[in-house]
Formats: sequence, structure tokens, C-alpha cells
Amino acid sequence: MRKSWQPQIVDGEPDRVILFDGVCVFCSCWARFVMARDPEATFRFVALQEPHGQALAQRLGIDAGFAETNAVIVGGRAYFKTDAAIEVLSRLPHWSWVRVCRAVPRPVRDGLYDMIARNRYRLFGRSKTCLLPTPELMRHFLDRGVQQG
Repeated sequence: MRKSWQPQIVDGEPDRVILFDGVCVFCSCWARFVMARDPEATFRFVALQEPHGQALAQRLGIDAGFAETNAVIVGGRAYFKTDAAIEVLSRLPHWSWVRVCRAVPRPVRDGLYDMIARNRYRLFGRSKTCLLPTPELMRHFLDRGVQQG
């Protein structure tokens, strides 16, 4: 849908929301990785397969049918691809060093991201349902948890 994945201003969305593909095994592993390192649950997740996730994807220009990118909203701005990963990781305890990755030009970073994103189902698999959090992980999700996709 979108051609440019530069950060963009987003109004009316909660801060620190991560939009991810809930049926992508790799994306679900990424979500669990962040949750395990975010003990205060400062980030909240919403899957593309949820109604709010679909609406947010459309608003951000992401094709919910086969997303080219994940997204995170931080400080009223949406970040995509490797910018999103850097924004998330750099705000986790003991991960601020990840900011050095910004020194790598975005086209190089995003080129690798695109290669993985295009092949994520083939390389890592696809589940039939979205990531269903355990009761102790529910606090990491927007709208009381991820529903089946």
C-alpha cells in the first residue's frame, strides 16, 4: 500500500502500541521477546487480525492481508520496519545500546528487513490462530488480549 515507510505523526492512538502479524510465528516470537524484557508492560500489542489492528493498519497504510512491516507508536509518531524495532528495543531495560543501529543507513537495514518479511511464513511458519497470551501476559495486550485470527 505505502511506498514510504518514514516515521509519521499519528493522533488519537495510545502511546507504545506495537502492531504485529499475530499469525506469523516470527512476529509472535518477537512479541514474546519484547514482553519478556518489558516487566512493567510499557508496550501494548495489537494483532493485525484484530478489528483495532486492522483499522490501525489501514490508517498507517499497511496491507493487513500481507503486511510489509510491523509498526510502533511512540510519542505520537508511528515507526516502521527497522525504525520500529530500534524504537522498541532501545526503550527496554538494558537495551538502549541498540540505538547505535541507527548508524546503519535505513535502506541497508530495511533491505534485510524486507527480505525476511517477504519470506517470513516460508522461513518461520504461520499459525492458524493469533498469539493467545497466558493470563499473566494479558496486560501486554491492547483491548484485553489478542483474539483468534
